[in-house]
Amino acid sequence: MDRKLCLNAGATFGADTFTLIKMIGEAGFDGFFTAYDEHVREYRALADSLGLLYQSVHAPFAHSAKLWQGGADADEGVTRLLACVRDCAESHVPVMVCHAYIGFEPSGGPTAVGIENYRRVVDAAAERGVKIAFENTEGEAYLAALMDAFRGYDNVGFCLDTGHELCYNGGKDMLALYGDRLFATHINDNLGVSSPEGKIFWTDDLHLVPFDGAKDWEDTARRIRACGFDGPLTLELVRASKPNRHENDGYAAMPLEAYLALAYERAARLRALVDQP
Repeated sequence: MDRKLCLNAGATFGADTFTLIKMIGEAGFDGFFTAYDEHVREYRALADSLGLLYQSVHAPFAHSAKLWQGGADADEGVTRLLACVRDCAESHVPVMVCHAYIGFEPSGGPTAVGIENYRRVVDAAAERGVKIAFENTEGEAYLAALMDAFRGYDNVGFCLDTGHELCYNGGKDMLALYGDRLFATHINDNLGVSSPEGKIFWTDDLHLVPFDGAKDWEDTARRIRACGFDGPLTLELVRASKPNRHENDGYAAMPLEAYLALAYERAARLRALVDQP
């Protein structure tokens, strides 16, 4: 099969998004995704002019925890997500990737208010023909609550973040839970949980190029293949190191063209594993 390869037009890559989209295509990728901003329609036009796939938009997530609590902040979060749905629909971007939660501090857990807030977004997306892919991040209980609440929705599925699976989910097989509804991937690597006590830190989420960390890619490829997923393999990488970490320093020292070429080579290597007979 001719499986597509995509890459995020990442904020840490060292170029503006429009330039990055062009460079991503020149590196050999078939498409890209962007974070949500006011330029979605312009990104769509550029994708069309270059013959690239606009694979998805990553929805804003700063209010993800607030959606479970209700109140003015939750309403603002819903409003932002609804705007993202609208722009995805009007720009013919098929998938909107959403976080179910953000944060590492203890909280009260999933709530009925949160489910109803997300239902407003899911229903609007269904009306407009947009798929919602909930991503595995911190706060697995919130993801589980949403995936259960919207089990019967054709437009609700899962986005596997391979790095989050290793460092936020402790190596748990998230595809065993949600692989039957896999809509999208965020492919990246890291070194797992750094704390000897097993405490999770956001700085462990390195977003390394595949095969540069501790991820078992043969196992990951096998699990993706077992899902019957035939969509693009989409990488989500970060070029710059996080505070007090240096694992990404070598990427930042590369010319951007060389970094994108490395990312494409690793994406193609993973594709060969996923699509082997």
